[in-house]
Amino acid sequence: MTEPIMDADDAIERALLDAELPPLLAALATATGDPALLPDHLRPTTVNPLMPQGGYSPAQQDEVRALALATLGAVRDGRLSFRQGPADEEEMPATGRFLAGTDAGRYLPLLIDEVATRDDPAAPRWRKERLAPDRRFHVVIVGAGMSGLLAGHRLGQAGVPYTIVEKNGDVGGTWLENTYPGCRVDVSSHLYSYSFLEHDDWPAYFSTQDVLLDYFRRFADRTGVRERIRFGTEVLAAEFDDETCAWTVRVRTPDGGTEILRAQAVISAVGQLNRPSYPRIEGMGDFNGPSFHSARWEHGLDLTGKRVAVIGTGASAFQFVPEIARTAGSLVIFQRTAPWLGPTPHYHAPVADGLRWLFRHVPGYSRWYRFWLFASTVEGGLPAVEVDPAWRDGERSVSAPNDERRALLTAYLEHLFADRPDLLRAAIPDYPPGAKRMLRDNGVWAAALKRDNVTLVTDPISRITDHGISTDDGDHDADVIIYATGFSASDFLMPMTVTGRNGADLHKRWNGDARAYLGMTVPEFPNLFLMYGPNTNIVVNGSIIFFSECETHYILECLGSLLRDGHRALECREEVHDAYNEMIDAANRRRAWGVSTVNSWYKNALGRVAQNWPFTLMEYWERTRVPDIDDYHVL
Repeated sequence: MTEPIMDADDAIERALLDAELPPLLAALATATGDPALLPDHLRPTTVNPLMPQGGYSPAQQDEVRALALATLGAVRDGRLSFRQGPADEEEMPATGRFLAGTDAGRYLPLLIDEVATRDDPAAPRWRKERLAPDRRFHVVIVGAGMSGLLAGHRLGQAGVPYTIVEKNGDVGGTWLENTYPGCRVDVSSHLYSYSFLEHDDWPAYFSTQDVLLDYFRRFADRTGVRERIRFGTEVLAAEFDDETCAWTVRVRTPDGGTEILRAQAVISAVGQLNRPSYPRIEGMGDFNGPSFHSARWEHGLDLTGKRVAVIGTGASAFQFVPEIARTAGSLVIFQRTAPWLGPTPHYHAPVADGLRWLFRHVPGYSRWYRFWLFASTVEGGLPAVEVDPAWRDGERSVSAPNDERRALLTAYLEHLFADRPDLLRAAIPDYPPGAKRMLRDNGVWAAALKRDNVTLVTDPISRITDHGISTDDGDHDADVIIYATGFSASDFLMPMTVTGRNGADLHKRWNGDARAYLGMTVPEFPNLFLMYGPNTNIVVNGSIIFFSECETHYILECLGSLLRDGHRALECREEVHDAYNEMIDAANRRRAWGVSTVNSWYKNALGRVAQNWPFTLMEYWERTRVPDIDDYHVL
């Protein structure tokens, strides 16, 4: 609910210093109906996330703030009024083009959903009692993380009975399991959230683990989804019955027994990053002290004064190392591959008071802010990782724009390590930006590496001993070893057994190379839907929650079609599945992560990129709006 403006001009001026200016102009123009607030000379020159404020010059920023102050002051003084109700859809094209350029027309349907409506535009437009009131149709959802909760909520809105099976004792998925010090999301809080909930009350630009866990807990409670979850229950196997076109799901119950659940459809929402991966190092079992994976943090173990060894310098190590370095007696970090660091000065910062004030007082500003973040990450990130076939320096960069990105990021590293040339040599990656996950940085990583009690080791580990870790340059004694070695991302749906039509075994079909149509459906497995399935991970352009919303919408549309037309099941056609995956593979080969030889969890053991979506988020949104029933065998 928008609050009335009561503040004096000087207070409004202070708030405007914290504003993201391009979406503020869009919000003011929409709220007042005044297109004069979108003059051509203030059209953002870029949506590149590395260029703040849309590329506005200081003089342009001052002009925007002056326009905003005049508008807000006029509203406060009663000389102007904000319009009530949703934004006018007819104004969306012009306002969208102002923010996102010529491609805004493609964004228009999404823009209307996100900005021009105040209800829940993605809610199912059908109810089971209207389509098939007497038909038994139950859905089992595996996992109560972000995707599983969303799927349950949408099924509940459609009146479809469902049960969520969750192996843990609470909701939250990765945000329940990962509790290491410093854990937080690396996507803006205002994007890493459900689109149909308000976005103006996040305490930080990038939310911490506890805040996100609370967000999903509150969502489960307020929507009633929690009541449909069976906690402490793990799926062991799922089998499709050819005669009844139904699924039998065998689960392990909290008391250690087994039980059979029956369902007409199964939705797997187990995620990709849910099973810790351990390196294959000789002697891992010989170490005499405590050792654990970062995703299984031992909070009862006090690291104060201890000699700690950390294996890995990926996303989790990047977050917890600066935290534990403050109290550890010594900290030795073993790095195989240096990460690229993306300058993010506000990574640990609370949302500025002025921005929060504007969210409360300018109608629709939080929604336009979210759209601006979406446009900047999509358009600003993906082009920089596109491969130029004529580019000849493929191991360092893949195109002229990618090389420019490399130069900017290298200059940032040179600034961070200007006083430590030894660390600088180890900090500059030897692969193209975008080939591996880039880490958001506000300087704390470099500061941690420079501490007197911290040592960075880049020599390969030869073995683990009873007293520490050995490399070619010698032994490194340790009291504790922490594995920051990521997850088994390619092992989709492990360790459950999944049996489809005619006894097809899903894991035998995949044989270590998981594939699915739209990341969701697989031939021979009718009415099995995967969320965060193969090739639905995003690298440089957006939030995985966006994908989950697209997938949930598509799945609900498929189920609605079954109920509406009286069919029992949908099974993806083999030729549709294969053509789709050929397209995905070809596109991934045109991205930095597809052509680089650097080690990466994006690739499976066969060297294929089985995780990543290679296109814009808008393309996935478009592909998942309306299922093409011709893509499926109807049973």
